[in-house]
Amino acid sequence: MSDTLGIRRDREGAKARRKTRRLFFLKENHFARASRLRLFAVSSLLLAGTIGCHNIGTGGTGELVVPQHTLREIDSVEPSQFAATQPTTAPSTLPTTRASTRPVREVSLTIADVRRMALHNNLDLQVDLLNPSISRENLSQEEAAYEWTFTTDAGFSSTDSPTANKVAQQLSGSQSENWRLTPGLVLPLRTGGTIDLSVPMNQSSVQGTSANVLNPLYTSDFTARLSQPLLRGGGIDVNAQRIRVAFYGYQQAQAATKLEVIRVLAEADRVYWRLYAAREELQVRRQEYDLAVAQLDRARRQVRAEVSPEVEIVRAQSGVADRIEAIIIADNTVRDRERDLKRILNDPQLDLQSATVVIPQTQPVPLYYKVDPDRLIATSLRQRMELLESELSIAEETANVRVARHEMLPVVTLQYTYNVNGLGGSMQDSFAMVRNSDFQDHNIGIHLEVPIGNEAARSRLRQAMLRRLQELATKQQREAQIRQEVLNAADQLEANWQRILAARQRVALARRLLDVEIRQFEQGLRTSTEVLNAQTDLANAQLSEISALTDYQIAQVDIAFATGTLLGASRVVWQPAPAPQH
Repeated sequence: MSDTLGIRRDREGAKARRKTRRLFFLKENHFARASRLRLFAVSSLLLAGTIGCHNIGTGGTGELVVPQHTLREIDSVEPSQFAATQPTTAPSTLPTTRASTRPVREVSLTIADVRRMALHNNLDLQVDLLNPSISRENLSQEEAAYEWTFTTDAGFSSTDSPTANKVAQQLSGSQSENWRLTPGLVLPLRTGGTIDLSVPMNQSSVQGTSANVLNPLYTSDFTARLSQPLLRGGGIDVNAQRIRVAFYGYQQAQAATKLEVIRVLAEADRVYWRLYAAREELQVRRQEYDLAVAQLDRARRQVRAEVSPEVEIVRAQSGVADRIEAIIIADNTVRDRERDLKRILNDPQLDLQSATVVIPQTQPVPLYYKVDPDRLIATSLRQRMELLESELSIAEETANVRVARHEMLPVVTLQYTYNVNGLGGSMQDSFAMVRNSDFQDHNIGIHLEVPIGNEAARSRLRQAMLRRLQELATKQQREAQIRQEVLNAADQLEANWQRILAARQRVALARRLLDVEIRQFEQGLRTSTEVLNAQTDLANAQLSEISALTDYQIAQVDIAFATGTLLGASRVVWQPAPAPQH
């Protein structure tokens, strides 16, 4: 009977154990399916990130793809492809110039108009005026390094751990869930340290726990952490270095832009006077042509009067043909100078392809200036933007040397943590414990790092000192170049004035010589060639005077540029390009 009861109990125990294992495996299958689903989701994300990776950089993500033939094939061209008419082997008529056609429009510009239009429209200035704005944004970026940062960490975890019960001869499962949220603030300090404030919140629940344990369990803490370097990396002066460097860069960008404004305006003045010289040269060539035509008429009258041989007509015609070629060359020079000025002005009404004729209205004023080189040099050393850029670079390198010396110190960091603990059966109870500050933690420590040898910091210090010496030498080099530029400009101004005087005397003598040659020709004592040569000498003398006048004006522009100023009484105030609105 007892054996029967024992067998029955063994069967019931085995049945209970099989039922327990069945329930356990059912739970295990449930969590296994959930785990497989999560694994499938993560794998899908990873697979989606790898699909199409071979197209990145080749147009798959919107890149500009240039065809290979555009990059590698070089096309050929024939001049006939751009010809407006069919090419011929030789001209059928005399060549014509723009002077023989009616221009679309004429525009008279003064030197002040040229400067104003260059300031508003010049493409080089439009590019350079953006540099100060870019540097200013870089400075703002460095200043924003001390802005507070809000941080949040959130997460969820679910665990299902098997547990073997040796007494019951079975496996059981332990499931738990944990929700966590940690908002916080990070406060960078200008002394190099940081303050990290956070409120970690946690909610955890465990199945099968004792009734004496809170389940679910809520925790909420308030944590404040301070990390402050005491030697290396500590202090306002050292940590402000990035802002200081950005500020020097901002000022250097403004100095470079001011130099570019002066350069563009000076170049506009030079091109203006070169256009004036080209138009005056064209006028001289036309007068020379009129004189050659007048000589041809005289030669024909002399031949008809049988005073001169018929060869004089041929000589005069040859002279007229030579003058036509000179007019063509001079007219083309005028067009080139006009395009130079139009490019600098970049005005929509003065397009490079338009036939608009630009007439310089401001005339050169040949007044003698006795300049003082010493005063010019003193002014240039005070106002040249290149020297200001060098001074800013020296100031930056001096600060770098100071920071490099600081970097040789050991690392000593003070670390302090203050924590208020909160615990309860609900989040409200947990925060109530935090508000009451019932449980507080304090943790303070010192972190020390002393490099053995410190050779890297010594090398950085030597490099900073060498760069500072380099900037000092660069400033001295620029000062020598500026002195040379000023002295050369002063000498050139004096030389051009002497050229004006010599050219005027030469023009007067050439005009008298031409009158004499014409009278001698009318008396049959000179040939047309000699008269034409006298006309050429007069034209060359007039061109020399025009060249001396314009070079004298350009020399004044060069002196102003060498001293970091603009010629004239008008003052220019430039503004950086505004930053785009976001």
